[in-house]
Amino acid sequence: MPKTLPVLEDVSPICCRPLGSTRGTLSYDEAVALAVRLKALADPVRVQLVSFLLAQDGLEACTCDLAPAVGLSEPTVSHHLKQLYAAGLVDKERRGMNVYYRLVPDAVSAVGRTLTIDATAG
Repeated sequence: MPKTLPVLEDVSPICCRPLGSTRGTLSYDEAVALAVRLKALADPVRVQLVSFLLAQDGLEACTCDLAPAVGLSEPTVSHHLKQLYAAGLVDKERRGMNVYYRLVPDAVSAVGRTLTIDATAG
């Protein structure tokens, strides 16, 4: 029987060093923080949502704009955004009847930095 991963909500900023930067390995807590964010991004719709948000002024958009951008209903998009929010990749703010989601630039950038390979090393 496969081992189940703990269900986590991690909204703390990622502070992990690049995976290959030292001879040591990531601590368990660092690995969990990275895995939570990678798991949230391991869905094509969520990658589309992040891509759409990256292209917006202020890195934010309303669910009413996000749903048509990915061709899905607002409840389905809200489910995906909830996963990104739980992983700390987006923040949300209610404005009247609408909810606006904004990327957390440090969290998104940290995922990329953690997986960056230093081509000059070696």
